[in-house]
Amino acid sequence: MNSNLLPALALLCNALIWGLSWWPLRLMFDAGLHPLWATALMFALIATAMLLLRPAARRRLLRTPGLWLLMLTAGMTNVAFNWAITIGDVVRVVLLFYLMPAWAVLLAWRFLGERPSGWALARLLLAFAGVALVLWPAEGGMQHLATDFSLADALAVLGGFMFAANNVLLLRLRSEPTQARVLAMFAGGALAGLAVAGASHALGLVPALPAPGAAWLVPVLAWAAVLVLANWALQFGATRLPAGTTSLVMLSEILFATASSVLAGAASPAAATWAGGALIVLAALLAALQRRE
Repeated sequence: MNSNLLPALALLCNALIWGLSWWPLRLMFDAGLHPLWATALMFALIATAMLLLRPAARRRLLRTPGLWLLMLTAGMTNVAFNWAITIGDVVRVVLLFYLMPAWAVLLAWRFLGERPSGWALARLLLAFAGVALVLWPAEGGMQHLATDFSLADALAVLGGFMFAANNVLLLRLRSEPTQARVLAMFAGGALAGLAVAGASHALGLVPALPAPGAAWLVPVLAWAAVLVLANWALQFGATRLPAGTTSLVMLSEILFATASSVLAGAASPAAATWAGGALIVLAALLAALQRRE
């Protein structure tokens, strides 16, 4: 068997899970559980289990400031993405989130000292041109752009930016134990979800945590277990394949999210969205192919 087959299948499993994540999150939302509370609960369950089973990771996390920053970026990535994918058009949200490779160029330039090449800047322009098409109002005209830019759009862009920052931090923290990094990411999701949910509830933007009920408790417990599988699959695949190959395989998340949401009627992309999405995916694809060289 090809030694790369199992890692690639593991990454496909991870991409499938995140590509379908809109469905359980909307089930919870329909049952009265806002995605912010859902994120806080699911990640808290996983982080608590890790704290109990991996005390060395807990000690490493407490004495490593770099991991605290990873907690912040990972937490805000999940808060923004889960909220956006629940309330917005799934295809539009995923495409805006996958502006992440463009943000990565700018962040790596600023924090890692990796000056972008001409090709990298060209990919950057390609990606932002795609975003302009995705966000272009159906009525046309710049005057409608501000009114058509929704909360879900803003959250998707923020989530992609935070995910890019998260990946840059993972590179800087690659010498840290894997379990400490994983704990930081799950603890970040729990703390960020709780903080943003609490603040948003105080402002009247998010309803209170509902009374316990099987309609939302069962999906929370089930999806928390699935997220553990997704993380394991990512760790298994990403540590055994070149970074460029990993990026290529992970682009399949767009395919899974698009196909499932369109078939389920959770998304209705316009022609401009398809065109802009093609440019964003092309920019990400070119970045992944370059990293394989």
